[in-house]
Amino acid sequence: MQLPAQEGTVETVSSEPSSLADWTPEQIAQGRRWVEAWREAGPAMERLRREELRRLDAYQAIAALCGPADYRTGPRAPRPTSGLVEQQRWFMKAAGRE
Repeated sequence: MQLPAQEGTVETVSSEPSSLADWTPEQIAQGRRWVEAWREAGPAMERLRREELRRLDAYQAIAALCGPADYRTGPRAPRPTSGLVEQQRWFMKAAGRE
């Protein structure tokens, strides 16, 4: 027979003792304060993260992640053609028109 969980407790399925079983009441109270502090800090931290993302300069972020880039030389330099002409040539060849 399973007893109903008391208010303020968590019912577990495991028959193993809780990992908090050897905590003192002071440690449990401190743990609850710690959890509550993070619960309150979470929304403030999320607001701060969003503000930082809004102010972020994408070009500076890319430069910080990838280092300085010279887009005039390979591999970052644009190709002289997009490849569309060659693609059309392949399509014509596949269709038997060339």
